[in-house]
Amino acid sequence: MSPLYTIILGVIVLSLLVVSLSRLGRVKTKADYLVAGRTLPAFVLIFTLLSSWIGSGSLLGGAENAYHHGFAALWQAGGGWAGLLLIYFIAPRARKFAQFTIPDLLEARYSQTARVLGVIAVLFAYTAITSYQLIGGGDILHLVFPTVISAVLGRYIVTAFVIVFTAIAGMSSVAYMDVVIGLLATITMSAALPFLIHSAGGWTAITHALPATHFEVLGDFTFIRAMELMIPTMLLMLGNQAMYQKFFSAKSERDARVAVVGWIIGTILLETVIVALAVVGSVLFPHGEVAQRPREIIAWTALHGLPAWLGALLMGAVFAKIMSTANNFLFSPATNLINDVFVRYIAPEASNKRVLIVSRLMVVLLGIWSLYQAMHTQSVLAQTLYAYTVYSAALTPVILAAFYSKRANAAGAVTAIALGTFVTVFWDTSFIHHHLPAAVANRDAIFPALIAALLGLVVASAVTAPPSPEQIALFHATPTPEISAS
Repeated sequence: MSPLYTIILGVIVLSLLVVSLSRLGRVKTKADYLVAGRTLPAFVLIFTLLSSWIGSGSLLGGAENAYHHGFAALWQAGGGWAGLLLIYFIAPRARKFAQFTIPDLLEARYSQTARVLGVIAVLFAYTAITSYQLIGGGDILHLVFPTVISAVLGRYIVTAFVIVFTAIAGMSSVAYMDVVIGLLATITMSAALPFLIHSAGGWTAITHALPATHFEVLGDFTFIRAMELMIPTMLLMLGNQAMYQKFFSAKSERDARVAVVGWIIGTILLETVIVALAVVGSVLFPHGEVAQRPREIIAWTALHGLPAWLGALLMGAVFAKIMSTANNFLFSPATNLINDVFVRYIAPEASNKRVLIVSRLMVVLLGIWSLYQAMHTQSVLAQTLYAYTVYSAALTPVILAAFYSKRANAAGAVTAIALGTFVTVFWDTSFIHHHLPAAVANRDAIFPALIAALLGLVVASAVTAPPSPEQIALFHATPTPEISAS
C-alpha cells in the first residue's frame, strides 16, 4: 500500500481536529453549541448542508445500488433533488422560526406530546443513520490497512474520532469542518471520474460491457420499486432535522435561501458523479472481493483503479464525507436530548456550563449506541431505507403541515407521529408476515407507514378542534422583508 494513503488520511484527521479546536473558544452558550450562535454565512451553509446529506447512504448504499442496477440508482438520489425544490421556499420560514430542534417546532405548532414523540422518532432514525456511517468508515480503514485494522476495529476507531470531533464545539465545529470536507470531495470525485472512464476504454466500451437497463430511466426496477427508493429520500430531505438546524444557524433568512441554491447544484453534481463512479467501477472490477461487498466499490476503485496520488485523495475524500455525515447525524439527536429533554424537563435553569457538559456527554452516549447498531447491521442499503422511512413517515408530514396547513392540529400530529413510527418499526416482524399477503408484507415499509401517518394526521385533525390563531400565525405570517444595511 502506498504511504500516500496513510499520509492523506492522517492529514485529514489532523485537519478536522484543528478546525474543531479552533472553534472551541467561540462556544460559550447553549446557542453557540447547538446553532453556532446563529452566525453561519451562506458559503458555510452550502458545504455543511452538502456534507451532512451525502455520506454512507450515497457512497455505500447508493453505490451498491448503482453497481447492481446502473444509473437507475439515481431514483434514490432523485428523491433528495425533488425535496430540495420545495426546501427553497421552506428555508426562510425555518430561519424566521429560529429555534434549536424539530421538536421545538412541533411543540410550538402542536403540543408537548408531539415534541416528545418527535424526539423518539429522531433518535430511532438518526442513530441508525450514524451507525452505517461508522460501518463505512470502518470499511475504509480496513481497505487501507488490511493487515492491521479489521472492519470491526475500524468501526471502533471511527466512532472515537466522530465522538471527539462532534463533542468539541458542536454545530460550529461540524459546520466549518464541512467546508473543508465538501471542497475536497467535490474536487476529487469530479477529477477521478474522467480517469476511470478512460481506464475502462471510454464511454462506448462501458455501455457495451453492461446491460442496456443500466442506462435506462427505470432500469430493471418496477415503477413501485423506484418509488420505494425515491419517496423515503424525498421525505427525509423535506423533514431533515439536521437541515433545519443549519437553517436555524444561518445569519439571516437570505443566507438560508442562497445556501439552498448552492446545495441543489452541489447535490445533483455529487450524487450523479457517485453513481457514475460506481457504474464505471462495476466494469473495471466485475469479479473478486468487491463483487461480494459492492458497497465498497468506490473505495476499491480508488485503491486499484486510479493513480496513487488521485486514489489516495479520493479515498481521503470518501472517508472525510463519511466522517462528516456521522458528525452531523450524531450531533442532531444529541441536541434533542439536551434541548428537548434535559433543559425542557429536567433542569430548565441549568447554567450554560452545565448544559455544555451534558451536551458532550450525550454525544458520547449516542455514539456508543450508534456503534452497537453498526455491529448488528448486515446491509447498509437496508439500514438506510429503514432510517429514512422512520423519519419520513413519522415526522415529515407533520413538519410540512406546520408550514403549509392551517387545519392540522396537535391530535393529528401526535396520531401521525405515533402511527408512522409504529408501522415502520414493526413492519418486518413475524406478525406482519403471518397475517398479510406476501405481496404486501414483502414490500418496504414506506408506503404502509406513510399512508397510516397521513390518515392519522387528516382524520384526527378533522374530528378535533383546530389549532389556536397564535399557533397558526407563528408559521403562516408573511415574512418580514429584510432591510439593506446600506
